[in-house]
Amino acid sequence: MASTAQGRRALVLYGSETGNAQDVAEELGRIAERLRFDAEVTELNAINLRQLLQHSVVLIAISTTGQGDLPANCQTFWKALRSARLRPGCLHQVRFASFGLGDTSYPKFNWAHRKLYNRLIQLGAQPICDRGESDEQHPEGIDGSFLPWTTNLRHRLLEEYPLPAGLEPIPDNVLLVPKWLLGFADASGPSPHSAVEHVSTSPALKGTVSELPPTDLLDVPGGMPAKVISNNRLTSPSHWQDVRHLTLNVSEYHPYVPGDVLTLYPKNFPVDVNEFLKIMHWDSIADALLKFIPSSPGISSTSPLPIPNISSSTPITLRTLLTNHLDLMSIPRRSFFAQLAHFTNDEFHRERLLEFTNPEYIDELYDYTSRPRRSILEVLQEFESVKIPWQRICSIIPAIRGRQFSIASAQLPSAAVENQTQIELLIAIVKYRTVIKRIRQGICTRYVAALEPGQEISVMLQRGGLGVTKAEIQKPVVMIGPGTGVAPMRTLIYQRKYWREEMQNISGDLPRDMLFFGCRNADADYLFKDDWEKMKLEGVPLDVFPAFSRDQRQKVYVQDLVREHSVRVYDALITKGGIVYICGSSGKMPQAVREALIESFQGHGSLSREEAEAYLASMEKSGRYKQETW
Repeated sequence: MASTAQGRRALVLYGSETGNAQDVAEELGRIAERLRFDAEVTELNAINLRQLLQHSVVLIAISTTGQGDLPANCQTFWKALRSARLRPGCLHQVRFASFGLGDTSYPKFNWAHRKLYNRLIQLGAQPICDRGESDEQHPEGIDGSFLPWTTNLRHRLLEEYPLPAGLEPIPDNVLLVPKWLLGFADASGPSPHSAVEHVSTSPALKGTVSELPPTDLLDVPGGMPAKVISNNRLTSPSHWQDVRHLTLNVSEYHPYVPGDVLTLYPKNFPVDVNEFLKIMHWDSIADALLKFIPSSPGISSTSPLPIPNISSSTPITLRTLLTNHLDLMSIPRRSFFAQLAHFTNDEFHRERLLEFTNPEYIDELYDYTSRPRRSILEVLQEFESVKIPWQRICSIIPAIRGRQFSIASAQLPSAAVENQTQIELLIAIVKYRTVIKRIRQGICTRYVAALEPGQEISVMLQRGGLGVTKAEIQKPVVMIGPGTGVAPMRTLIYQRKYWREEMQNISGDLPRDMLFFGCRNADADYLFKDDWEKMKLEGVPLDVFPAFSRDQRQKVYVQDLVREHSVRVYDALITKGGIVYICGSSGKMPQAVREALIESFQGHGSLSREEAEAYLASMEKSGRYKQETW
């Protein structure tokens, strides 16, 4: 990598829940590097406020989660930033730019970004360009707004931090050297800078390859082992979708509440790992011991590794990296193609790869990757001339990230005494045929479908954003959860049942709760039907209104049933001051339900359209309208 100009230090920070904001931050890091900044990319929680002052510019990418909240990996930083002891103007030396990742199907679109941006301004930090915001619902995804924003960011960075005479930005056709490379763990082995074809390799381990991922536990900071108790299919065998009811047991007590999530950490299957090794011609070194080595003497030992949860001193193999840590089955981002273009001698392949990096061909990139859900492995199968140097693999293939699932169970009151935690999940297995007639499977749900009772996996329990409290027990709740969106609703229903049993002395009549559940067929995918029938026999104050969209000629959805029962909805939410919870797909459903609620308020409250919208907005502000969609 070309030398860095004196005094150009960029701190690139991210607050990310599912990894998209981290992807954006890493791209911002590459942009800064090409402008000759010494760029460090890390999560917001990893730094303190003083470190903001030690860099020329701070670049931030942050997503919004829950009810306009900041992601978990920036909550510590946010708490420090909100301290009342901070004086106005204390960050006046900080120059920054920020980009938010949001979803307009949420009422509080991009709130986390706006809160962070406004607080930085309040403390005197100075933006070098307008803040950027993306919308998950945009036809071109994040890139639809990110690419134009980065064009302006580059221009502003060069204006504010002009390069010394004679020094130019690193061109896009020059390959950046990652801070960490892989090398052989044995010091006597070849240098990590050796060309792949000159590597002296160790023999691969021989033996039968299992069809399933290995069962060894992953080392996840803050995680815990969980034993699979059961893994049952809830939908009928003839139904197009396999929905699993997964029950896990953790040996210690870990309290959780409705809305909390469990993160699962999947692995790749041996068939895909072997295929990757084969097309890269790495079979002979697949099981050789490797370690991370800094690419230059100036790399700090504390600089984050490209793979979390691995130390620079821990030996690892390519097979283990590809199985447990690198997401071979993910849809590649634009930057992936830019790097691949450096590793082929085929001129046609190089030109084609570079076309995918051109903003003018954004539609073509979408049609090749996102629309058919084409994976990294498949791209490499098609561009067979590409041969990635194994030393660089961790800077080219993204790391596997944990997948979050809303918990579908409530804790029994006896759990603390028994010192154990049982957690149930509702997981729709992703498996379908794409427009290019290929079977697609989600990396995590494919892994989940293969789990056997007795097997242990690594999980992490995390707080959700529904904010359910025991104090709300005497208020009615209206729950709207089609499909697997019923998972947190089931947790809430059972939790309220347990709370009521604890509070035998509640005075007055208990409010009747309402659940609007949507699926296709009463016989195929009416999830947890037996639970609702049992609760009815037990006298639980709950009414379930199922919308079966395909059981009659005219399709019926949850919003249609909200309108049909609008008198009760109005009484629960306005007359009795109840709470509404909406969970499920983040597509058209949340907005359709919102519209049905507004019409219900209008129809039974003599409210104008503006007054009904204002009332719903006041419910959001007071925490009586809560949405968790994905």
